[in-house]
Amino acid sequence: MPPVFSHGDLRLYLLNLLDEGPRHGYDIMQALSDRTGGTYTPSAGTIYPRLAKLEEEGLVSKTVDGRKTIYRITPAGHAEVEARAGDLEGIEAGLADSVRLIAEEVRGSVREAMKSLRADLAAAAQDERAGTRTMTDASPPGDDPRVHSREQLHRAEAAVAEFRARVRSDLRTHVARGGMLAASIVDDLESALDDAARSVTRALRG
Repeated sequence: MPPVFSHGDLRLYLLNLLDEGPRHGYDIMQALSDRTGGTYTPSAGTIYPRLAKLEEEGLVSKTVDGRKTIYRITPAGHAEVEARAGDLEGIEAGLADSVRLIAEEVRGSVREAMKSLRADLAAAAQDERAGTRTMTDASPPGDDPRVHSREQLHRAEAAVAEFRARVRSDLRTHVARGGMLAASIVDDLESALDDAARSVTRALRG
């Protein structure tokens, strides 16, 4: 993945964040992570030297409030933000594209997982019907097809549990890393699960 911020863009974006209001260092890092959909989570070693440089240039000032250092934009910094409004629009558009790509990637992963689950469940149901007929027609006396059905039920339950755990882990990890989870993604997930349930019902009744 290419860098989220091109050369010089991070400097301008830091000024833009401070132009919105005073912030402490951690708040700045969190804002960058939130606004990039988790695609960029800067370290203290990245942010503080840049803030120090902006302070040297007279664009940012800082005050100590207890254990926190609060950074504020100066009139000179505000003037630069206003003068480079066009550049900021380009940066914002690039960030929006990055977040959109992340959302589409997660949505696509959910759809593929749902498609695979539906196919697996339909195949399992078809195998179950075929296996039941074979055992009924050709199994030796005393071989109970219900035993086979219970075995396949356990297998299906294990497959559903494994899928649930995998998707849950992916979603939790994505959000924990600061990624955005749009309502449309959850809507797609609910729709796909409903489709899968209907597919299983049709297969069992068929």
